Amino acid sequence: MREILPGLYILRKDRLATRSPSQEPLYGEQIVDGLRVWDPRRSKLASLLLRHHCLEGVVPSGKVLYLGAANGATVSYLSDILTDGLIYAVEISPRAMRDLLHLAERRENVIPVLGDAARPETYRRIVEPVDLIYQDVAQRNQAEIASRNAAIYLKPNSLMVVMIKAMSIDSTARAADIFDEEIKRLRGVEVLRRVDLPHHRDHIAVIARKVR
Repeated sequence: MREILPGLYILRKDRLATRSPSQEPLYGEQIVDGLRVWDPRRSKLASLLLRHHCLEGVVPSGKVLYLGAANGATVSYLSDILTDGLIYAVEISPRAMRDLLHLAERRENVIPVLGDAARPETYRRIVEPVDLIYQDVAQRNQAEIASRNAAIYLKPNSLMVVMIKAMSIDSTARAADIFDEEIKRLRGVEVLRRVDLPHHRDHIAVIARKVR
């Protein structure tokens, strides 16, 4: 086991782990030597972190806008390593929001936001400028959503990580073509890297920096 970022560890070659404030599983995960095992087969962010340390400079005290937080499983791991930071977890589903609210009761650094990531102006009163935007939404206009949120909330020269889901954009076109076109639609950011994600077919991660 070795620490690759503050509070983030590699267990063997294909597993990550975080140190949780609680020794109890939150989402049915394994606890090994006091660490929560983070399975890259179940989390695209974990899969990305095994290949690229995109959270460097953000943990442990940065502010993150998480778009498409779902039930909060990946949010909970970010919560473990952002020990002095904050996560604004935006989710459109009221059912998933109930799970996020339950997580927030146990984690003071998680702020659930019931809202549509495609309408970032609607949560201006809640969300402040952030050091990282992480997006994992299943809507068709993924690049547009990321660009609009970055324009409002991302600090200059800060990073954005967008998980592009080809099947959510077009189920008939080649995934590689969809990725190329969606990257071209990103606005106000400089694309730094695209990363294939093992265990997550027809997905890529795009890492970009706000240029102004």
